[in-house]
Amino acid sequence: MKKIKTYATGLFLILAGLLSSCIENNVPYPIIKLDITALEVEGETTGAVISTENRTVTVTLADTVNMKKVYIRKVEMTEGAKSILRPDTTFDLTNPQTVILSLYQDYPWKIIAKQPIDRRFVVEGQIGEAIFYVNEKERRAIAYVSKEQDLSKIKIKELKLGPTGSTIHGYDGNATVMNFTGGQPQIVIVTYRDILEDWTLNVFETDAVKTTSADGWVNVAWLYGEGLEGEDNGFEIREATSEEWQKVDASYMIATGGSFSARIPHLKASTAYVCRAYSGTSISTEKTFTTTAAIELPNASFDYWSMDGKVANPWEENSTPFWDTGNIGVTTASQSNSTPTDDTAAGSGKAARLESKNVIVKFAAGNLFTGKFIKVDGTNGILNFGQPFTGRPTKLKGYYKYTTAPITDLPAEGSQDYTRFQNYKGKPDTCAIYIALGDWTEPIEIRTRPTNRKLFDKNDEHIIAYAEMYSGTTVTEYKKFELNLDYRVTNRVPTYIVIVCSASKYGDYFVGGRGSTLHVDEFSLDYDY
Repeated sequence: MKKIKTYATGLFLILAGLLSSCIENNVPYPIIKLDITALEVEGETTGAVISTENRTVTVTLADTVNMKKVYIRKVEMTEGAKSILRPDTTFDLTNPQTVILSLYQDYPWKIIAKQPIDRRFVVEGQIGEAIFYVNEKERRAIAYVSKEQDLSKIKIKELKLGPTGSTIHGYDGNATVMNFTGGQPQIVIVTYRDILEDWTLNVFETDAVKTTSADGWVNVAWLYGEGLEGEDNGFEIREATSEEWQKVDASYMIATGGSFSARIPHLKASTAYVCRAYSGTSISTEKTFTTTAAIELPNASFDYWSMDGKVANPWEENSTPFWDTGNIGVTTASQSNSTPTDDTAAGSGKAARLESKNVIVKFAAGNLFTGKFIKVDGTNGILNFGQPFTGRPTKLKGYYKYTTAPITDLPAEGSQDYTRFQNYKGKPDTCAIYIALGDWTEPIEIRTRPTNRKLFDKNDEHIIAYAEMYSGTTVTEYKKFELNLDYRVTNRVPTYIVIVCSASKYGDYFVGGRGSTLHVDEFSLDYDY
């Protein structure tokens, strides 16, 4: 009996092995895109910038942080993802660090750290600001002085080359005098933590004053110049067809040491101008620039609408759309919630009425934006933000009124989004209006599906100018608003304009109050003050 039992067991194991070898696992693993959705590190100066498209997280650190030991305080990522990136750990971010997020597939993400250092090299009689070159081959600081300056006795007024707390060997404070005759450089050594850096200092002669650049917009121009620190520095301007110079008012001037700039309003559109800088009695060579023409927003009064079945479209039939809504997604299960209304600020025509509501299975915020709704993605949406635009306005103006409602709808319980927004329930909903100008090469793709979400980022490096308005208060009568655009640079020309209006600020996360309603009307762009 014992032998029979042994043979039976062996036969069973052989058969099991043969059967298992014939079974193929043809069931594919699900594709779940893994994202880092939040990252906080100790010593950061601004919030992390997350790009799900490029799978990068960029953090900006104070100059006191040791980049070899960056402490991770908080990490959020797609539910189920596993990674070595987790709270209470440290990372060496002197170079970009690649981390892997794993579930059914692996997704490499890159953590990038930036550490701006406020460097200063100021000498007596300096013209303009110092120039710094920092790369793998060299570390160099260059200052300029007038041709009357004695290069053999240059007094160093201020020198900061490393992060806060660093030491400069070869520099004894603001009484230090150095010899830069004949382009002769001076070498100093900077030490901090366990790092040692060689720095080359140069001082060269230059003209006493120069106009470095002139950026002409429509009714505004930005001028930049360099002159002798402590002198009367400024600009003069005239139309190219006039011989009469106008001194730029001091109220338009901004000065930093020997560098100065001016923001000059009230200019004529599409007009050639000539400008020059002055520093004391010295005058720079002349520079010519031409202002551009104003570009208006199509259908900014929201008077023109058309219907495509149940879908209300904010454009006239057979015309080129400039604005769009999320109505295509909403009408798969309900009626349009972004619609025209006779309740207007102008007293005639139409306005846009944007209402937030629950559409059977999901919350839908009333919205209006420049761009195009591309397609429905399950119960989510894919759309493009932005329309081609090359103008440089100074303001977005318009009228709005708003009825807020208590926040009723939140993401699914147990999700990371629910953890983020669960305390918002019952609080007043908030409307949003924002505008951005940027030099993108194509419209910005927006995706609302949580597993591959991609939302608009106001810290996007392509953004040239930005302004926003939020309100969680009910406004029963139309109220005028003005959004003053904050230009981050003045010498880049936009390629796209993004304007977004939403009855629920967090509608992209399907968070908001049913019945929150935003009316908008009579939008326009200002190109002067």
